[in-house]
Amino acid sequence: AQLVETGGDSEQLGRSPGVSCDASVRTQDHKMGSWRPARAKDRTHVGAINWSGSIRNYADSVKGRFTISRNNAKNAVFLQMDMLKPEDTAVYSCAARRPPFGEGFDVTDGQSYESWGRGTQVIVSS
Repeated sequence: AQLVETGGDSEQLGRSPGVSCDASVRTQDHKMGSWRPARAKDRTHVGAINWSGSIRNYADSVKGRFTISRNNAKNAVFLQMDMLKPEDTAVYSCAARRPPFGEGFDVTDGQSYESWGRGTQVIVSS
């Protein structure tokens, strides 16, 4: 799948309009994740969501501030970012993985995903 992120840009401390991730194929059965920064070497898990949206996983650093959601009809995932901090400044990318997932699939491991977007920059200033 090709993934394209939109949104981000320069934000003031507080709430961001968020980052969207649009897929070129049906992703209704995919696990989706959000990462920062976009570079493979330094990627850090931000959030993940299962196919139905019933299970969401967040990094401790964003828990309670960020919300990941998905719209399967539009093959899209959305990361809402509230209570932004300067340390949230990063390039945010999304990732996708088709089933099967296998026992031990780890949504926080970047190697679990097979498709990646190029990312979109979010800059948080005071």
